[in-house]
Amino acid sequence: MSTSEHNDRYNLLIRLLKLGSFINGPMKDGVCDPGGVTQIEAKVLMALAGEGDLAGHDLVEIMGVPAMNVSRALATLRDRGWIEDCVDPENRRRRPVRLSQAGRARYEEMIPAIETLAKDLLGSLTDRQQRELAALSDKVISAMATWITSHHSSVKLKS
Repeated sequence: MSTSEHNDRYNLLIRLLKLGSFINGPMKDGVCDPGGVTQIEAKVLMALAGEGDLAGHDLVEIMGVPAMNVSRALATLRDRGWIEDCVDPENRRRRPVRLSQAGRARYEEMIPAIETLAKDLLGSLTDRQQRELAALSDKVISAMATWITSHHSSVKLKS
């Protein structure tokens, strides 16, 4: 790999990290605060809505946040009745959770705010650019999921 290719990939990774950091402000102001949830609670709701049943350690690896933060978010969501415990038939020691009916309803109530934020942040892209960004994002997300599961074999993610 040439130095130029190395620098290009390095700089692209820095851009991804910047995107990951910068999205927190708009998510907090546009989705979390109006929805009465913390950012981690919102991310847990979104992860469970998208991935299905996940254990706390899965969420820690997916979200890249300390276990204590995930544990607190799960406790709050459980207290609100938005998540419930479920069973992993393949591993009785694993303790996954899923959205309860109330949690799914709460998540669906957040969707208009998420859609508004998506329009605000992505609305300047053409339809073609949005499709291209989606395709590229899917490839990067797939590589990330592969990396996570290869480095943490106990994590369960949708293929």
